[in-house]
Amino acid sequence: MAQSISINTRHGRISGYQAKPHVSPRGAIILVHEIFGVNHYIRAQADRFANYGYVTVAPALFDRVHPGTELGYDDEAVAKGRAIAEELGFNGALDGVRGAYDLLEAEHRVAVIGYCWGGSVAYLANTRLGLPSVSYYGGRTVPLLGERPKAPLLLHFGEDDPIIPPEDVQKHRDALPDAEIHVWPGAGHGFDCNQRADYNAEVSQQALQRTLLFLQKNLR
Repeated sequence: MAQSISINTRHGRISGYQAKPHVSPRGAIILVHEIFGVNHYIRAQADRFANYGYVTVAPALFDRVHPGTELGYDDEAVAKGRAIAEELGFNGALDGVRGAYDLLEAEHRVAVIGYCWGGSVAYLANTRLGLPSVSYYGGRTVPLLGERPKAPLLLHFGEDDPIIPPEDVQKHRDALPDAEIHVWPGAGHGFDCNQRADYNAEVSQQALQRTLLFLQKNLR
């Protein structure tokens, strides 16, 4: 079952998309969107994780500064999304994540999964909020590596990602010796998103299996 919801944050209400499983939940996921907002891809991801047994909430973090943002993947959308993300800032994003957590934590153990910009938000949800987190190609995390993880952490990178070169991946390995880090051969930036040119169905499925194992272990 999926529906639009309202989420209370410390700076007002934002919208969100919630998908619930048809079985007893295994736990809950806060799904953090890319710079493109809660669009078709993010809603589909929420539905997918719900099908695996997790109550999934995708908060519309951009609502705080630009309500209703839902973008595609062309150059104009990238420029607009980057500008909105900059305007919101990581602190504003975490405010929305915290609101989603407050909605879920009474009934479920909660993890955070984020993509691209959202992957870096997921990292901060770990270091600042203490939540188990999965980051897919979090390209803005290098400047944040001085912040130490407070919960289990899984990081996915594409071996052929021009935005996150091998030296940046190595910085993650050096700074995060206890994190689980996977670098996927033949994968570029956004390999999980079927709306992007770099979508890699095989790697997406492999990364999903790693993510589900992480959730099974850390939300028991």
